[in-house]
Amino acid sequence: MTEFWNQVLNFAETTTFRVGNQLLKDFGNVTADEKADGSLITKSDKWADREIREAIARTFPTHGILTEETQQIFPSNEWCWIIDPLDATTNFAQGIPIWATSIALLYQGIPIFGYIHLPPLHQSYYGFYYQENQTYLSNPPITRAFLNHQPIQPNQDKINSNHLFNLCSRSTKILPQIPTKIRMLGIASYNFLLVACGASIAGVEATPRIWDIAGAWVIAKAAGAVWIPLESTDIFPLKIGKDYSSHPFPTLVVGNQQLVSYFLPLVQPLRKK
Repeated sequence: MTEFWNQVLNFAETTTFRVGNQLLKDFGNVTADEKADGSLITKSDKWADREIREAIARTFPTHGILTEETQQIFPSNEWCWIIDPLDATTNFAQGIPIWATSIALLYQGIPIFGYIHLPPLHQSYYGFYYQENQTYLSNPPITRAFLNHQPIQPNQDKINSNHLFNLCSRSTKILPQIPTKIRMLGIASYNFLLVACGASIAGVEATPRIWDIAGAWVIAKAAGAVWIPLESTDIFPLKIGKDYSSHPFPTLVVGNQQLVSYFLPLVQPLRKK
């Protein structure tokens, strides 16, 4: 791995662990306010957002930033970080220990690197995903995905009733059709990460935002999972000047290609035209 990608990985790990250690201290000791869109925010979200933005500005001063809490218009910088400082704020505020800090690095609007740290679970997922037909880089990373520095891959089994399917609260209309066991985790990124590492066979999210999925997109694709946007246009590259604050990206992720024809018809009610 080149010096630049080593720097990116070390920065992501150091920054998310430092932020995560403070969030663990805050966990169970904060109150939440409701934002205009109905989602929750705490002082911990705001602090983590500021800490990560300032760390990026110090380490990568020419890079842009897109973040859930403060900077929601995609910038014109060649390199841009997407931040979800506290993914699953509702879980965090209610004392449920499944929440994360998620960051992704994009080149010309396409994610190349993702890092998602779940402090209560002592789990850190990261990955590099690069295809030459996507964009041009002089020093591309090798495509690969890890959990706590160990390589991961999706489940290659045929479907059976003991497999797990992850869904969100806004996709419960498809429940009667799902033939596997169900899990609802309250966190989009981890929903898809569990598919990437083989714990779940598939997962769907009806309304995730770009900061919910950018890091997980890299890791899932790098691991070999199949990522299926449930709308008519591709997610990436992101568009310069576009406000991503309210744009949902309904998504299905499955462990292998053979599962696409099985699960895709089941999630059709969530599909956007």
